Amino acid sequence: MIYLDNSATTRLDEDVLEAMLPWLRDGYGNASSIYDLGRRARVAVESARSTIAAALNAHPAEIIFTSGGTESNNAILKSVLHESSLARRLAVGATEHHAVLHPAEAERVAGTAVDIMGVDHDGLVDLTALEQHNRADTLVSLMHANNETGIIQPLVEVRKRVPLALLHSDAVQSFGKIPIDVQGLGVDFLSLSAHKIHGPKGVGAMFIRKGVDFKSHQQGGGQERNRRAGTEPVALIVGFAAAAKKAMSELDIRSNHMLELVRHARQMLQSDIPDVRINTPETGSLPNILNVSFLDADRLDGEAIIQSMDIAGVAVSNGSACVSGSQQPSHVLLAMGRSSAESHAAVRISVSIHSTRQEIERACTILSSVVRNLRGQTHN
Repeated sequence: MIYLDNSATTRLDEDVLEAMLPWLRDGYGNASSIYDLGRRARVAVESARSTIAAALNAHPAEIIFTSGGTESNNAILKSVLHESSLARRLAVGATEHHAVLHPAEAERVAGTAVDIMGVDHDGLVDLTALEQHNRADTLVSLMHANNETGIIQPLVEVRKRVPLALLHSDAVQSFGKIPIDVQGLGVDFLSLSAHKIHGPKGVGAMFIRKGVDFKSHQQGGGQERNRRAGTEPVALIVGFAAAAKKAMSELDIRSNHMLELVRHARQMLQSDIPDVRINTPETGSLPNILNVSFLDADRLDGEAIIQSMDIAGVAVSNGSACVSGSQQPSHVLLAMGRSSAESHAAVRISVSIHSTRQEIERACTILSSVVRNLRGQTHN
């Protein structure tokens, strides 16, 4: 299997697994317990917290561990709007992950004033239109980088346009791929996940800026400074920190490797497939994602493309959620002005440090053949 769906999840790094094993075996203490086994677990958790904080240029007290990006997004939106009453209005980008869009829609149904902000042809938010949300009673939520196209939102400029509003960013895809400095970005909240950077599934984090009166929307014990109740999963947290530390130490190496592969894939697909549209800009995007669609998409079957690639031994996706086994048109591409047919037949290739040039060449050759067959064309 040629695995090119690393935006969905990544292979667990062996070094990360080794770091976790002691805490899955003998280090099973509850980090809230005061005896030795618990104290050692607490030291491990706090050490991991410091590692994650350092990767973001944050203070350790600003890092709260969660079960992943979805929980982080939900917790931030719901706490800000309800538990903490920090805001009563919400503005989110039209191309956000469903872990933001679905809670936003639930808020709209419940009576919260919600604005879904449009994007341009490349997926960038309209900065001028954003200025209407420069209000102290508003939470603006814009992802740092898109999970389907890789486009990076200009958060520094966003903050300049809405200095009064609270600003949250889903950084699940960007963390470990490009530098993130929460001070420089000016965000109040950030969402992270471990399994996108070769860490374990089931753990993530929230960055909550010091001084923000954030109250947990999940009641229970007083863990995580009363901001997220529940016993800390020590092994997962240690694994998250190990993955983050390795990603940061290899940031340039990984970025250059992935960018070279994506550029090679871009060149091959543009050369080999007529009427292909590259939805990922060459600049201002993550180094590991390439999203393509087809101008004659009404002649193609999106599910058939993904399934044919799978049969040929290549794992890719169209970047959208799978509902009842049926691929849906990408809401991201629809928001960018693509047709329903084109959004349905899109293909997302996402690489990792483990991907090779040979895999990219093989996958692009297979995709070209699949598209040609579905178009009813014969081989030259």
